[in-house]
Amino acid sequence: MTAVPAALIVGAGDATGGAIARRFAREGYAACVTRRSLDKLQPLVAQIEADGGRAHAFASDARKEEEVVQLVERIEREVGPIEVMVFNIGANVPESILTETARKYFKVWEMACFGGFLNAREVARRMVARPMPASGHRGTILFTGATASLRGGAKFGAFSGAKMALRALAQSMARELGPQGIHVAHVVVDGAIDTEFIRSNFPERYALKEQGGILDPEHIADAYAMLHRQPRDAWTHELDLRPWCESF
Repeated sequence: MTAVPAALIVGAGDATGGAIARRFAREGYAACVTRRSLDKLQPLVAQIEADGGRAHAFASDARKEEEVVQLVERIEREVGPIEVMVFNIGANVPESILTETARKYFKVWEMACFGGFLNAREVARRMVARPMPASGHRGTILFTGATASLRGGAKFGAFSGAKMALRALAQSMARELGPQGIHVAHVVVDGAIDTEFIRSNFPERYALKEQGGILDPEHIADAYAMLHRQPRDAWTHELDLRPWCESF
């Protein structure tokens, strides 16, 4: 089998993660998508393949170091070199600080921050080991942030703590790895996204869809593809995406 460059999307859900995977598949990458449940990935893989793209599904717990190491090794061995990695796990679980448990607080941090460290570290190790191309761009590592990456809202202590830590990780990695040809960027997604969850639980917000009042996952994916294509003389580290009507 001929190796093709791979795009690893960690947390390829039904909305943003799936749209990012489809976009990079259209760009010619083998979309390597992960979730903890392999069955939930099959519709996405089938859709990408039906559109003429390449896709591979992997069951992986982003919080487990051994699983992440094995995942990256397998993709590099069986699919091709990972040129793009997107960490897209959210773990947005609101809870009052008065009733928050240590177990759930730690789990949110594991999912939204620690998992980002594990996956980015393993991919970065592979990228820096490859010869530097003429473009000076060995690969791209992208982290999905949120409103909570910038400010801590009431009842979002665990989520904002984890997302702010992920943002700091992205900044540190960008400063260390940029000179080694790796573009590290953090995307602040500030606003409601067109998902079944928003449609079912926030119908008034969802009603703004026709006015461009909520984020379209496909348009988010366009921004990720743009970041990967940027030449290194004009790399963006942080990009914020929000509907026109979202206050900030």
